[in-house]
Amino acid sequence: MNSFTELTLSAVLQKNLVKHGFTQPTPVQALAIEPALAGNNVVATAQTGTGKTLAFVLPMIQSLLQEPRQPGIRALVLSPTRELAIQTHETFGKMAAGTGLRAAIVVGGLGENPQLQSIRKGAQVVIATPGRLCDFLTRELVRLGSVQMLVLDEADRMLDMGFLPTIKRIMAETPAGRQTLFFSATIESSVKHLVETHVPHAVRIEVGSTTKPIEQIDLRFYEVEQDRKLALLEGMLREEEGTFLVFARTKHGAERLAKRLAQGGVKTAAIHGDRSQNQRNMALGGFQEGRYRVLVATDVAARGIHVEGISHVVNYDLPQVPEDFIHRVGRTGRMGARGTASTFGTRAERSEISRIERTLAIRLDRRNVSPDVAREQGGSAELVELPAPSRRPARLVFSSRRSRVRRAV
Repeated sequence: MNSFTELTLSAVLQKNLVKHGFTQPTPVQALAIEPALAGNNVVATAQTGTGKTLAFVLPMIQSLLQEPRQPGIRALVLSPTRELAIQTHETFGKMAAGTGLRAAIVVGGLGENPQLQSIRKGAQVVIATPGRLCDFLTRELVRLGSVQMLVLDEADRMLDMGFLPTIKRIMAETPAGRQTLFFSATIESSVKHLVETHVPHAVRIEVGSTTKPIEQIDLRFYEVEQDRKLALLEGMLREEEGTFLVFARTKHGAERLAKRLAQGGVKTAAIHGDRSQNQRNMALGGFQEGRYRVLVATDVAARGIHVEGISHVVNYDLPQVPEDFIHRVGRTGRMGARGTASTFGTRAERSEISRIERTLAIRLDRRNVSPDVAREQGGSAELVELPAPSRRPARLVFSSRRSRVRRAV
């Protein structure tokens, strides 16, 4: 399939595709949409930023339009984060305009009454995070017995977050004969078991490598002292154009970095777990609309942010595991565009950099840091707090993993 016009879609869907600039499908869309339209179960693996959302939204809308209208929830989408659920809802709204189909959001961090009202007023589609939906099921506030299509989006991420028991509970509440569309960046052992058990006779689709960043991303590495990272980032912002998504390890670190950049005159917002949903929506919306040039985030945003045209991703702090590197840098270089991902690491983190390269079979382009890059006034190294002394003598044990220090007794 080379064009969306080749698909058997309703006139209103074709009109909405053209209106929003969708003419040629991405590889995952070209491979997944047709079997989904035919009513098959689909298991698709593709890298972040390859257009998976549209690959399930279009078949969902077309299927709902072909079936006679009936009460109840007819399609369910499970997403790992609020941000991803909200953005999926936005995509659904664009594609379903003029069809009479409506979707309800069911996520934590937002008032539950408006969510329940939306369902009770006849929303045919629910887009939910597993925790909030399971809570509604436990309290018998929703029923899933009329679901005809179930979509698990970013399934591997949901399992990483510990949602496997919750997902099984939700799936058990849906009819056995439903159609299931399963989208994931990777298929690891736990994901494989879920597929084998709950997605029978599926059409299997694999697009590109799911264990390394896409080729359109330039991967750079800067070895830099912790107290020179801020000046290095500020230099990049002066010398390069476009928007920057910057990843910090901790909520405190993300907040502090955003404030320092804002003090330097850079329009910056932060998004992390301590922010309310309204604050997170405002930050993400401002970043999407260009009111902020920089968005500083913790890994809550690694897969939850889908913003087109991000020029540069910066790993200000290293990710916890190499696999998170893929999801972070996948925020740039999306939909065929080129992007840049820069990683900052200290001398003590060389082993961590080597582990990322070895695990992902990649090579980061080493870049020199100019001696003119200044240090922060007063330094910026984080304080490592040790537990209170015990009665027994203690010895210090040095771990090679990020040179952390712990107290052993």
